[in-house]
Amino acid sequence: MQNLQPEVTRRYAKAIEFSKRIRWDIERDVIRSRSFDFAKKFLPDGLSKAAELGFLSANEKRLVSQIQGRTYANMFGLVERFIGPKVSEVSRDHWLGDQTAFEALVRFTDEELKHQELFRRVERMTAEGMTPGYTFLPQPNDVATAVLGKSTWAVLALICHIELFVLAHYRQSIEPDAELSELWKDIFMFHAKEESQHAILDELEWQREDAKLSPAQRDQAVNDLIDLVAAVDGILQMQAGADTNYFLQVCGRVFGKPEVEKLRDTMLRAYRWQYIVSGVQDERFQKILGGMITDAQMKRIGAALGPVIG
Repeated sequence: MQNLQPEVTRRYAKAIEFSKRIRWDIERDVIRSRSFDFAKKFLPDGLSKAAELGFLSANEKRLVSQIQGRTYANMFGLVERFIGPKVSEVSRDHWLGDQTAFEALVRFTDEELKHQELFRRVERMTAEGMTPGYTFLPQPNDVATAVLGKSTWAVLALICHIELFVLAHYRQSIEPDAELSELWKDIFMFHAKEESQHAILDELEWQREDAKLSPAQRDQAVNDLIDLVAAVDGILQMQAGADTNYFLQVCGRVFGKPEVEKLRDTMLRAYRWQYIVSGVQDERFQKILGGMITDAQMKRIGAALGPVIG
């Protein structure tokens, strides 16, 4: 149990206030008896990189955006499988302490469970409108078990990174694009609303965990974070390959070897941008991380990220 400073408690209270104000229901507020418009894109070009595939027709680029959009939703369902348990775990420190902080984290956990349900719904709805053959290869429970085996500092760092790139993706790419399926766009608008206060809580809990660590423990936690990013990249390589194969299976024509290689490369670069690079380059994430670690540790992270970014 830790006693929190009044200004810190106020930040938890602000998250509760916002959670109450923007609380939404999947069917009543988000889906509203609608279905996806498959005549429109799901992911915007800034995320999918489909515009770089000049040898594809407009319809084929739209299909790429829809395949990636389906994976985008499934990836969030995947990561929320470990976010909820970790947030529930760290809330233990507040059980007999600051009840405002405890309530904020209970709400956080509840909302993440709702998000998992939302993205299961999205998968069922996209499956209804797309040709059979798509597969999402990562197993959520296996991934969550592996992630939760790392240090709490590293897991909170990964969670903060994820929820900050959710906000960046929506504000910079999804919200401004008028060519997306209206329902798909609404889903990620509602998702981002709740993730905005989650990111505040991520920062508070990550910093609170950081304050507990010795320099040696923090250095090991940095190694854990590097391991987690490498594991994420392994998942992305696997799923990018599966999604490329699915596109080639259902697109209706045969491509030459150079086009297939370009398609595979672009799919992987898009996924690395979406799930790693856009987050680590986020100014807010860099500021939080930079306030905890040494220059040498930051360089170590940068060196590990080099092949992914480059």
